Amino acid sequence: MFAPYAGKDRDAYTSRVAERLGPMSLETTQLRHGANDLEGADVLFVGGGNTFRLLKALYERELLEPIRRKVRSGTLLYIGSSAGTNIAAPTIKTTNDMPIVQPPSFDALGLVRFQINPHYFDPDPNSTHKGETREQRIQEFHEENETPVIGLREGSALLVEDEAITLLGEKTARLFRRGADAIELSAGAIVIPSREDGAESPSQ
Repeated sequence: MFAPYAGKDRDAYTSRVAERLGPMSLETTQLRHGANDLEGADVLFVGGGNTFRLLKALYERELLEPIRRKVRSGTLLYIGSSAGTNIAAPTIKTTNDMPIVQPPSFDALGLVRFQINPHYFDPDPNSTHKGETREQRIQEFHEENETPVIGLREGSALLVEDEAITLLGEKTARLFRRGADAIELSAGAIVIPSREDGAESPSQ
């Protein structure tokens, strides 16, 4: 089941995904309406695009709680790309997107206990850009919020299996915590949620 709500032309978006997944013997169906569409689906793939548009559409279709419930019960696997990754976090406060529409809330699925910043990139020392770096923006987030943030570089993914969360890909990721120095997580690192405070601690 594919959720194309982060894009504008949803039928065209679904067609592109179906064309790509077809050679992998995967059948793709567009999530068009509400929770009933999820019945019988094995996997929900939420595509990238604009995170605000995506979240607004999910609220309008009353899909957040059904998705959350089915994923947590183990009856539905969740895959998110870019904006779809953002909404797996507690909120969308660490998205890179412009708020082109206004969802009822920034609260998202909360499938993991930390925030995610997809497409994380390090500052180029030769760049003439004078705005905030991605790290500075995450530091601004921590001026107002306590939730840890994982900055995912391109080509990386997080595999969540029960209480174990593993960094996949060839690149490192950055773990940001309020009031602490950022930690580099190497490929294959396991990020384990702490039951005491909801934070995450890395192990190799």
